[in-house]
Amino acid sequence: MLNFIENLLDCLNLAYTSFRLYSIAALIFLLSLIIIRTIFKIVILIYEYSVNARSLHFFPEPPRRNWFLGHSGMFLPTEEGLMEVSKLVANLSKCNLIWLGPPHSTSQRSSLSMTQNRDFSSATAPKDELFYVFFRPWLGDGLLLSQGKKWMKHRRLLTPAFHFDILKNYVKIFNQSTEIMHAKWRRLAAEGPVCLDMFEHVSLMTLDTLLKCIFSYDSNCQEKSSDYIAVIYELSSLLMKREHCLPHHIDFIYHLSSNGRLFR
Repeated sequence: MLNFIENLLDCLNLAYTSFRLYSIAALIFLLSLIIIRTIFKIVILIYEYSVNARSLHFFPEPPRRNWFLGHSGMFLPTEEGLMEVSKLVANLSKCNLIWLGPPHSTSQRSSLSMTQNRDFSSATAPKDELFYVFFRPWLGDGLLLSQGKKWMKHRRLLTPAFHFDILKNYVKIFNQSTEIMHAKWRRLAAEGPVCLDMFEHVSLMTLDTLLKCIFSYDSNCQEKSSDYIAVIYELSSLLMKREHCLPHHIDFIYHLSSNGRLFR
């Protein structure tokens, strides 16, 4: 390491003076801090893994992909992947364990009956930091991502806007947007057998309704695409790809990747 530092200082044309010695000492100190910090983080990860493994050992789990990746990449974001998850929930108990790689990346998948028995308020219910944290550079720490007192404060500001006496004035707009979606479906069905992506159509209907109610703007987004919608889909796709690529969970690595540069 000393030879490397010497060569680096030679490239900078630093003479053999006291300043050169101070520079060598500073670089060695900086590199030592980086190494110590890296070792410290590795020790913390190992400790978290040990604590999680002991705490969750009584939950059943399917066979892992390997010891490091866990179940990451086994359940694809497709219809087939959803069917695999459904089979997993049906074959195991009401609550089972899924390891997504690092110690902090664990999740439990519960059946509907268990979900109904959970007694969490929206302000105190734990949110999926593993995935939601990727949204923060895009959405900020708003109502979707905030928790605790900040969430309650934002929610109180919005609650009056969703009172029935206010919403009933917009029912006509709700119905108009829904009719546009239904007419689109009927037109597609008349052309022959078709497979509809319900999420895409309902999302466009929701966006159309929000633009009409909040901004009094008729975008006709259900019938024609736009740059705004294309960017939303692209960002959503980038986030899903990041979730399923374990190295990209690390911000430094992701920002160096082509997807990370595109996302930024």
